[in-house]
Amino acid sequence: MKTVLSYDGSMAGFLTCVFVAYEEKLEVINIQVQEKASKQLFGDFQDVITQDAMASRVNLAIKKRCSAAGRRNLFWAFLSEEQGIELTMFHYLQYVFKTQDQVDEDFSHPAVLKITQTAKKVGREKHRMEAFVRFKLTKDQIYFASIEPDFNVLPIIQMHFEQRYADQCWIIYDLKRRYGLYYDLQKVDRITLEFSDHFDHNPNNNTAFDLQEIEFQKLWKKYFDCTNIPSRKNMKLHLQHVPKRYWKYLTEKSPLHN
Repeated sequence: MKTVLSYDGSMAGFLTCVFVAYEEKLEVINIQVQEKASKQLFGDFQDVITQDAMASRVNLAIKKRCSAAGRRNLFWAFLSEEQGIELTMFHYLQYVFKTQDQVDEDFSHPAVLKITQTAKKVGREKHRMEAFVRFKLTKDQIYFASIEPDFNVLPIIQMHFEQRYADQCWIIYDLKRRYGLYYDLQKVDRITLEFSDHFDHNPNNNTAFDLQEIEFQKLWKKYFDCTNIPSRKNMKLHLQHVPKRYWKYLTEKSPLHN
């Protein structure tokens, strides 16, 4: 019977789906996140409850059959949240498990090619977030940054900021996915925050951000404006390196008031 599997949206949940599919010898035609799942006309519909033991067994099998790059590509593709990516990952793993040799670079297989291409897109977003995140000091003396990336990159930018800003408390919050990372000088925790509908994330919001921080932000923007040479302006090249959709994160692009 053709089967549609639904899961909780976690990587462990997806790996549990893989375990269930093999254990019950299912012909899987789709794997969907439960809150987004829609029952299809043809196929049995089955909710899968995440089981860490099952997920660990699948993860161990992947480690034995995939290179480090292949495992990274698989996880990064998962973080893309692209529609249908779970089924592509399932087909990728089917190919991995039935082939003796490593298949990470066998781009003749459509699933391998798709996973690699998707992982590259997520990797580009990761590097851009690491470059474009701008912290603002709050009145609670916590450095805060809000982001809205195309992909769910928080799990893979955590180490970069934990190492680079190890001497200060910070929060990076994904407004699109409504969760963030909080570093307290010792460890990083996943958090959720409730913002009012009218909360202003702009650094000149003096109700949330430290007054000295606002002055530093203004000073940086003035420095940027003064060092900019209009005669050498090349907007096409500038947009290649700093796409417009990232400008909302950059102090030098924000509408700070004098």
